[in-house]
Amino acid sequence: MTVVGLAGLLFGEWKDRPAARAVGKPLASLGFIVAAIGFGALESGYGCIVLIGLILGAIGDVCLLGKAKQYFIAGLVSFLLGHVAYVVAFSSLPISVPQTLLAAAVMVAVMAAIARWVFPHAPDMRVPIGIYMLVIAAMCAVAIGAGAAGAPWMIPVGALMFTASDIAVVRDRFVAPGFVNRLWGLPLYYAAQLIIAWSILAVNG
Repeated sequence: MTVVGLAGLLFGEWKDRPAARAVGKPLASLGFIVAAIGFGALESGYGCIVLIGLILGAIGDVCLLGKAKQYFIAGLVSFLLGHVAYVVAFSSLPISVPQTLLAAAVMVAVMAAIARWVFPHAPDMRVPIGIYMLVIAAMCAVAIGAGAAGAPWMIPVGALMFTASDIAVVRDRFVAPGFVNRLWGLPLYYAAQLIIAWSILAVNG
């Protein structure tokens, strides 16, 4: 479902076909929600929280179909809340505190570098983007800390892939718009969401 939807979405982005985007993107996002349920999301607290994060991501996906600024902000808020859900889910697992703190320091440095790159192009969006980046940093730090403590590899890998895909979104929106951003960013994003959904099966098992 996600692969078919993603193919339609990329076609729509490439050929500038709004109808293909409007069908492909929700279908692709629905795929990772269905996958999470199939992996047992409703059978554990961890799974339910991850499912909430996935649903918020799907809502954000639909919001980003709009080109107006208010749609982008709505999508940003939805994704931010989805990341918060992931922080809660990952932190419910055993965490290696030293590894979490080290990862947090690295992520803050990375986000500071990204902010210096993006902020000049989005002066009126610095506060919401800054808050979003802090939440992303927290998600990655907790995911890496959980992985270091023995959590399934899907958690840190999925979190880092999600973060990388966000860079494509920001670059496309503020720095250098173009299909190339979506060509690598969208597959990376959907793969990340599917991998995070897959972690439910590993944690439940």
